Amino acid sequence: MAHWLFKTEPDVFSVTDLAQRPSQRECWDGVRNYQARNYLRDRVQIDDDVFIYHSSCSTIGIAGLARVSQVGVVDPTQFDPESHYFDPKSMPDNPRWITVEVEWKETFPDILSLSDIKQMPNLDELPLLKKGHRLSIMPVGANEYKTLLTAARR
Repeated sequence: MAHWLFKTEPDVFSVTDLAQRPSQRECWDGVRNYQARNYLRDRVQIDDDVFIYHSSCSTIGIAGLARVSQVGVVDPTQFDPESHYFDPKSMPDNPRWITVEVEWKETFPDILSLSDIKQMPNLDELPLLKKGHRLSIMPVGANEYKTLLTAARR
């Protein structure tokens, strides 16, 4: 099993929104970066754990945990002309944007803030902390996952 960090803006979609869905599942739509798309298409697998990371908000950081419940999902927003994520070059018979479905597992008592994460030891390889790394989907190593999960549950 691999581990991931998925960024989201909580005013658009938060870990609370995921927890409140009737099935507590949601398609992780709207990813429009090819490297992030390739992670979703080629590397993310069913049962992988996903940190839900809130960005572009007052308290930036890890807010909860989800599990990948389905892979190979065609992102429906690419075909919707009313969607901010509409892609006129993507065709239904050859979709450009593939994503996954995630299922809520846990909302942490408090957000594990980015400033706290930056102060933690042994996270040197975490892409989130590397200069210039702005992907919305990123892998998290096994040791980093354990460290972050332990801190988030305190």
